[in-house]
Amino acid sequence: MTEADRTTDAAADQALIARWRAGDERAATAIVERHAPALMRFALSLGVRDDLDELVQDTFVRAFAALDSFRADSALRTWLFTIERRLVLDRRRAARRQPDMVEVVPEDAATSFHALDAMEADETANQVRLAMERLSPMQRDVFSLRVQEGRAYKDIADILGTTEGAARVHYHNALRAVKEWLHD
Repeated sequence: MTEADRTTDAAADQALIARWRAGDERAATAIVERHAPALMRFALSLGVRDDLDELVQDTFVRAFAALDSFRADSALRTWLFTIERRLVLDRRRAARRQPDMVEVVPEDAATSFHALDAMEADETANQVRLAMERLSPMQRDVFSLRVQEGRAYKDIADILGTTEGAARVHYHNALRAVKEWLHD
């Protein structure tokens, strides 16, 4: 994404926020439609597989509750990613306190997919996912934000609460590790 694209996106988001603050409920819908797909992808990259819709919805609920305090020091999407990441971490902490549950999968669940059409894509995605699982949590988050979301290092640093230089180092190390693992 170029600097001009980021500026255009930021201006569009600021206009939507101003409309929402002025009472235009359609602006909230536009914000959700604009950012929900990226939040879904980011949640998947963080390893969330269950209740994705609920997580994204909770992210927007928190964001709209705090939107008056949004200062636009970073992009709206960066701020939303930060909220979502905190929700994921909170849910993981809460899950560790809960007893293990057994998940029951319907017998015909696999038939809902066209296995032959998706086999190659699934295999590649699985190899990358396995490689990413070997990364440290910070490297995995940086790698996901950079590769899957195309975020700038500054945005990544803001989302993860680190420095831009550290984000670059984590990305470089993660990329090297993923490449090595995929070539083995």
